[in-house]
Amino acid sequence: MKVLVVEDEVDILNSVKEFLESEQFLVETARDFDEAMDKVLLYRYDCVLLDIMLPGGSGLDILKAIAAENIKQPVLILSAKDSVDDKVMGLEIGADDYLAKPFHFSELLARVKSIIRRNNQNGDKSIHYKNVCLNPDNREVQVSGQTVPLSRKEFDILYYFLLRPNKLFEKTVIAETVWGDHADQADNLDFIYSQIKNIRKKMKDSGAEIDLQAVYGIGYKLV
Repeated sequence: MKVLVVEDEVDILNSVKEFLESEQFLVETARDFDEAMDKVLLYRYDCVLLDIMLPGGSGLDILKAIAAENIKQPVLILSAKDSVDDKVMGLEIGADDYLAKPFHFSELLARVKSIIRRNNQNGDKSIHYKNVCLNPDNREVQVSGQTVPLSRKEFDILYYFLLRPNKLFEKTVIAETVWGDHADQADNLDFIYSQIKNIRKKMKDSGAEIDLQAVYGIGYKLV
């Protein structure tokens, strides 16, 4: 799961990034309005943690830009401002939730997971497809009730595809989602092939009724 943390206070930014990474999230960051605007319009995230007061502009304007472009970008507002007007305006523009600073990491994690469940999993804690069940919270995959061990990247790739069965994805999109925003700038994307090869073998050996099918010259889809 990939999240973007938009925060200009370095100590808070680093603390949140370190905590979320310890919870197995892939974390990208932005420290000002322009950098945040570029990222939310160019890349996709499972959740954006957005401060309102930013150098160069307002987080509310970033929300307006997301709405104007009709981009599906789940947003949790993080702000020291406790103004009811700001909270209401943010939610009306399109934010999914609001968390005032200072906050406990346990509450932050619960809010982020709740937003992701609502937007990616229709509120369900687990994803079920054919005889495969994936639980993002405990990072466990089961096939016909039997646990199948996956590496971190293997899990993230399978999770991404299970949310979008039968949809074709280019290699660059997969790379950005699992390895980070700038993975598309790598000299080659052979590392994706090796990860997907491992997933396919593990799914086949466990009797899964799914497969990751290669579409020559383009990418992969879950069938």
